[in-house]
Amino acid sequence: MIMFDIDGTLLDHDKKLPISAKEAIRSLKEAGHEVAIATGRAPYFIKDIREELEIDSFVCFNGQYVEIENEIIYKNPIDKELLMHLSDYSITNAHPLVYMGDEFMKSNIGYHSEIEESLTSLNIDTAQIEMNANYYNDTEIYQTLLYCKEHEESFYRNNLGNLNFIRWHEYSMDVLPLGGSKAKGIEKFIEKKGFRKEQVYAFGDNLNDIEMLQYVGHGVAMGNAPEIVKNAARYITKDVSEDGIAHGLEMVGLLS
Repeated sequence: MIMFDIDGTLLDHDKKLPISAKEAIRSLKEAGHEVAIATGRAPYFIKDIREELEIDSFVCFNGQYVEIENEIIYKNPIDKELLMHLSDYSITNAHPLVYMGDEFMKSNIGYHSEIEESLTSLNIDTAQIEMNANYYNDTEIYQTLLYCKEHEESFYRNNLGNLNFIRWHEYSMDVLPLGGSKAKGIEKFIEKKGFRKEQVYAFGDNLNDIEMLQYVGHGVAMGNAPEIVKNAARYITKDVSEDGIAHGLEMVGLLS
């Protein structure tokens, strides 16, 4: 079982899928291995890459939503009362939020340059994000984007201890249920599929990949990962733009 993060792992620094990575995944599947995606993105933001790689199983929202072969097998939404507190604090501090449901993402504010800059870096069209400050009351929210600078994040960590905060951008943090991580989603995934941890490989490059890399039997950090992420992995491959996926799979013996 091989799990792949997307940004900085499958997709390079220009948000392109290297030919070597695409060919490597095809070879894995031809050899009979199970291949899936484990990402912080929402399901509606991975359709193109799933279609290109012919992958129909994934862990999204950093582990809060798991789908295997078009069947939803795990959902872990954020508690609505906690979302209310988060929303109140964010309004008080003039920090925007983007609520992420399983079908749409909506902001609690109109246009904001930091939302635009961060999501554009992922090639996400922000024009489709409508404003709806009460969205969390209307649907299950699996992840929220909180827009604040690093020196401001301690306020939220200190006052909302039942939520998990993971920085992914200079301007933004992922907000998850306490204990939520890609590792938890993968745990549910492999329980359903019947794999042991020792049979699972995972490739990642950022802070939201640390638990995943520590949990699986064979964690592989990309060469472009920060040192704290590399320290969590069993192996370190090359940079994503230097055929890091193909090299890493060869390194661990899954490709010849």
